[in-house]
Amino acid sequence: MFHVKQSETTSTTGYGADTPLARELADLTARRRALEGVSVTFSGPTRIFTISNQKGGVGKTTTAVNIASAMAQLGGRVLVIDLDPQGNASTALGVAHTADVPSIYDVLINETPLADVVQASPESPSLLCAPSTIHLAGAEIELVSQVAREHRLRTALQTYLASQQIDVVIIDCPPSLGLLTINAFTAATEVMIPIQCEYYALEGLSQLLGSIRMIQKHLNPALQLTTILLTMFDGRTRLAQQVADEVRGHFSDEVLDTVIPRSVRVSEAPSFGQTVIAYDGQSVGAIAYQEAAVEIAGRAARTGKGN
Repeated sequence: MFHVKQSETTSTTGYGADTPLARELADLTARRRALEGVSVTFSGPTRIFTISNQKGGVGKTTTAVNIASAMAQLGGRVLVIDLDPQGNASTALGVAHTADVPSIYDVLINETPLADVVQASPESPSLLCAPSTIHLAGAEIELVSQVAREHRLRTALQTYLASQQIDVVIIDCPPSLGLLTINAFTAATEVMIPIQCEYYALEGLSQLLGSIRMIQKHLNPALQLTTILLTMFDGRTRLAQQVADEVRGHFSDEVLDTVIPRSVRVSEAPSFGQTVIAYDGQSVGAIAYQEAAVEIAGRAARTGKGN
């Protein structure tokens, strides 16, 4: 469970002429100051999120690593499990994931203890990663013949958490419903879905929700869809606002108030092997992800999720 305290702040003024740029700068400064006054206490059972969307290009991996980084910055001990064979989450966290590195593949196929593959990100000793390697590309086929193939990640994670103090686990999935994603759903307690504020935003979502219901029925009754995060929001376009309104209309309880804007800094950060929090923590994208992390923590404190 998370407990969030936030000090009162006042709006920032004094930027000269009342122009759109001045208002934007004043707003960003006020948001930075508000975050400085936030205090989060982590307690209770580990929250385990799987971040999934079967539609590609929605900011899934970007959301996974930046929410993880923001949670670590708030004082949590966070583990990212990279289940995507592309290994983009591992790259963004600055974690080695060449072919000879022990990885999540070894955990799933060879039953290597998860503790043997977890690495600390250079960004923070509280930000950990179980990396993906190229070997994971063949894991879907190899898992077919394995005993308890849908539960292998869950078993490994439960063993790991029994001996490690972890506040949040975030599992980054491939954009498909195969055995890797099913392992993630079976291991998790919560689903977080990033949805981009663009045309066809809800495309494929009904299929994903059907998959979640199937997992709940047959493999993991504890799984809940708790969080939807709107990404790639462009406030200059009417379409983005229309998409946001439509998603909120369908999922009023799950959608975060925070939206993630389109941001050059967010796009640049992975090429430097960093999250945007580490790359440019004062940028609008970094501030938005920090606000989203605080909101997730605050929702847990109000609803008691994670107890």
